[in-house]
Amino acid sequence: MSSIETPNKKKLVVVSGRAHQSLAEEVATLLGTSLTPTTAYDFANGETFVRFEESVRGVDAFVIQAHSAPINHWIMEQLLMVDALKRASAKRITVVAPFFPYARQDKKHKGREPISARLIADLFKAAGANRLMSVDLHSPQIQGFFDGPVDHLWALPELADHVQERFGHEALTVVSPDSGRVRVADIWADRLGAPLAIIHKRRDPNVPNQVSVHELVGDVKGRTCLLVDDMIDTAGTIVAAARALKENGAGRVIVAATHAVFSHPAVERLSGEWVDEVIVTNTLPITPDKMFEKLTVLSIAPLISKAIHAVFADDSVTSLFPGQS
Repeated sequence: MSSIETPNKKKLVVVSGRAHQSLAEEVATLLGTSLTPTTAYDFANGETFVRFEESVRGVDAFVIQAHSAPINHWIMEQLLMVDALKRASAKRITVVAPFFPYARQDKKHKGREPISARLIADLFKAAGANRLMSVDLHSPQIQGFFDGPVDHLWALPELADHVQERFGHEALTVVSPDSGRVRVADIWADRLGAPLAIIHKRRDPNVPNQVSVHELVGDVKGRTCLLVDDMIDTAGTIVAAARALKENGAGRVIVAATHAVFSHPAVERLSGEWVDEVIVTNTLPITPDKMFEKLTVLSIAPLISKAIHAVFADDSVTSLFPGQS
């Protein structure tokens, strides 16, 4: 069964790009359906072909795609899938992008730069998307880039429940790795009933991914410190923050993040002496070469399936996150 049909003949279908099909399959299973059979392949010159092998006329379609490397390839594949659904008369098309591509390029820092996150939203709209769904956007204002509904899901409840279960008995301090993450870290602290600490850092504008840690605000001596962020890319920020915590007397440093980008040399850095454990979700595929002993991966599929069901049933997605509306 590759669709769900309600008594009023409304049909839900889930389709998936090739970037992270295991996540899409888990989402479909939790919804009580299966992925719509799809043919997708690349021509010799790199162009992509997609075709759905079942009728999608009049359906409520959810197009799931992860945006890992090669990110531009997977963006194009998802755009083609949306276009194919529109031309096949799907009634409503929701783009499900657990990790929103180009989210860090959400504004102009200097002249003559693009606002890439806005362009991505425009491309999805132009392709035929009626709705977007994503998890832990790097900047909340990205919701305003799309001309239509945007479901901004939070992985915090799943991550926080795991942390509470594993480390709730310890003297825990939630730490923001920079000033830009203070609001989210504060929500973590309230949920866990833990104090908050902040690391002040400054980036070198001329050297990408280079971070200098300046000072720590808060008491971390002898405590288990939980560093929280939305993503880990090269892990430069996180490891520099972890080192600062250890040098200020922290007992252990636990890292929790939603998106495991893990660009080189993230795995090497996170496997070093400064970080004791890393907790992430599977919004992005984590290949065997990116797995390491300290890593715990939680599935984001239950959250996405609940949100898809809520959208399909015309229920409130916000109700999935009590106290955060």
